[in-house]
Amino acid sequence: MNIAIILIILLAGAIITYFSGNRFASKVAILFSVFAAVFTIAFLLKYGVAGTSYSTEWITNPLVSFSLKADGLAIAMLLLTTILIPIILITTSSADIKNEKLFYSLILFMAFAMVGAFLSSDALLYYIFWEISLIPIFFIIVLWGNGELAKRRKAAMTFFLYTFAGSLFMLAAIIYIYTKVGSFQLEAFYNANLNETEQLWIFLAFFLAYAIKIPIFPFHTWQANVYQKAPAAGTMLLAGLMSKMGAYSVIRWQLPVTPHASHQLQTLVVVLCIVGVIYGAIIAIRQDNLKRFFAYASLSHVGFVAAGAYSLTYDGLQGAVMLILAHGFGIVGLFLAADIIHKRTNTALISQMGGIKGKAPKFTIAFFLCILASISIPLSFNFVGEFTIMYGLYQVNIWYAVLIGTSMFLGAFFMLRMYQYVMLSETTKTPFRDLTISEGIVFGLLIAVIIFFGIYSKPVAELVSPSLQEIVTYINR
Repeated sequence: MNIAIILIILLAGAIITYFSGNRFASKVAILFSVFAAVFTIAFLLKYGVAGTSYSTEWITNPLVSFSLKADGLAIAMLLLTTILIPIILITTSSADIKNEKLFYSLILFMAFAMVGAFLSSDALLYYIFWEISLIPIFFIIVLWGNGELAKRRKAAMTFFLYTFAGSLFMLAAIIYIYTKVGSFQLEAFYNANLNETEQLWIFLAFFLAYAIKIPIFPFHTWQANVYQKAPAAGTMLLAGLMSKMGAYSVIRWQLPVTPHASHQLQTLVVVLCIVGVIYGAIIAIRQDNLKRFFAYASLSHVGFVAAGAYSLTYDGLQGAVMLILAHGFGIVGLFLAADIIHKRTNTALISQMGGIKGKAPKFTIAFFLCILASISIPLSFNFVGEFTIMYGLYQVNIWYAVLIGTSMFLGAFFMLRMYQYVMLSETTKTPFRDLTISEGIVFGLLIAVIIFFGIYSKPVAELVSPSLQEIVTYINR
């Protein structure tokens, strides 16, 4: 079973979806996305944590290979991507979308690029997939986003230029390492004999790219406006999957390549992450627009992920991976809830909402369960990730764990406060339809994943453990 097949499925799905026409586009896209998910699960069952790899020569001079590595860490990211993509597609299948064939083909093409970035073990190939993923989300925001076209273009262009500029520094670092080792292969990068000064500059180059993508404070300034202007599916793709490319890349590409610089700059970076966690929580409290509220809540959560990764401990890395997965499913549920509320009430302002509880009991329960997961209530997948990260930070400095732990209380406060205003305040006369069957299925799937792995996270830990142990060995060499 060749892991490259998953890329073929997604790319072929994007092409066939476009040529299937607007009438069948959503159905074809969902079908191919389900094929990709089934293939990923079958691949996991066949190879397990051992995984496999694939490589063939692509460019002769310089030597660039189409090299893919599907170890436990990469497979975990593939599962997140291939399971969330059909869920995101289902949430939009009943919406009135202009030029559906282009819209759905762009989503599948974006999935193709993200999967390629997660699997690549050739640095230049990884960079190509990393950059390609910007193209579809740019057009999704511009063509189907919210608000005036000029403002959508400005938000999309800001995001594109921010991430593209940061990525150029990463490309420069990749080329420099190639000149030192004569290869773009991941293993060669891990074993590059870089001195302390070289590691420092390469660390900073990678950090700029990843800090913008995740994002990490203070490189987050593009996020809230882009999340607000993007359509529901675009926001889910950005928050649920694209930000995870940055966090994954920190673990896969940055820390093992620059171990000395990672330890040298650890204090500065972890402090920035913790500041971002607390800052995101405080700013979220002041937001009246529901999507901006969730954007800052997401900033707080991904700061938690980054802090775990930069703890440089095995437990911190394991917690970061678990929270990547948990946050991916949870934030999609929250933005789906925001989209449902906006469509049914014709407003995105929290101050104009209220009284939904008495009109939509199913939605009330589903939304509340997503809120509980986001504040890391025990028995949720988020709790496992955040607790493990705190333990990893405790091994570095007890005050890191104490400071970031306070954000859990802040998170509980601002999320429950928002829920009270939106759902439990005085009932208004505005009608509100309860969940449809498809919406109920989506919420059911998301919540089931969060609760199941909150109770039984052992399969995830065992899946990623060999990969993380190898990475920690390189970090501490």
